[in-house]
Amino acid sequence: MTTMFNLIAIRKDVPSGTIILQQPQTRNALGREAVAQLQQAILDFQAEKNVRAIILTASGDAFSSGTDLREMKETLDSADAEHQWQQDVEGFLSLLETMLRCPKPIVAAVNGGAVGSGAALLLAADVVVAGPTAYVSFPEPQRGLVAGLAAPLLAFRIGAGRASRLILSTRTANCRECLDMGIFHESVPAELLWARAHEVCKDIALGSHQSIMLSKQLINETIGEQLFTQLSIGAAHTASARTTEAAREGIEAFLEKRKSSFN
Repeated sequence: MTTMFNLIAIRKDVPSGTIILQQPQTRNALGREAVAQLQQAILDFQAEKNVRAIILTASGDAFSSGTDLREMKETLDSADAEHQWQQDVEGFLSLLETMLRCPKPIVAAVNGGAVGSGAALLLAADVVVAGPTAYVSFPEPQRGLVAGLAAPLLAFRIGAGRASRLILSTRTANCRECLDMGIFHESVPAELLWARAHEVCKDIALGSHQSIMLSKQLINETIGEQLFTQLSIGAAHTASARTTEAAREGIEAFLEKRKSSFN
């Protein structure tokens, strides 16, 4: 069974439920409406008793190109830009917290590039299965922005040292590097990506629902007891950075396909 929102699709193949980012023309950019639909889909599957785990994947050749910079450019020129930045960042923070607190494990099936906030999505998942062309990058400094919500998640998953190298250098980490660092947990051929994610969900379904729920809570909220505080701080930095002239220059340069020039 497949159900369509206008920006995502969902399907149920017990014991998994699948959420598909459905904007290949924008490389599955995350605008505010896409973020809201993602969160609602996760909450809907959370209420489905026979769905034991959730697969998050995407159509096209990219997982997600990150925050929709065209939408950001439109907001730059609006009268209530700062208020809108705050709302947008709080919306994405709420999505990540929903993923981390969801009692059902989330398996990211990554079919291509996961950039910026797109990488934050897979970092908020519990298991990551990747195709051979999958990669992550954090280009925010080149856009005059801050990876405030991705950084705490990346450090939580792979440690602060490796996280700082990726975020400060803005370099791209390919599939093999992501496997070596623990960002991805396994890689399979592209045509087997969803099937392998579904197999992971079937393995999860063999366990007690309560045991799985408590185990995920232990990892994300006890071992990661500072994570939610760090995400809140990161959200503030993210919203603040969007108000700067550097952000305007970085966003305009990206959309105009030229190199940024920061003073």
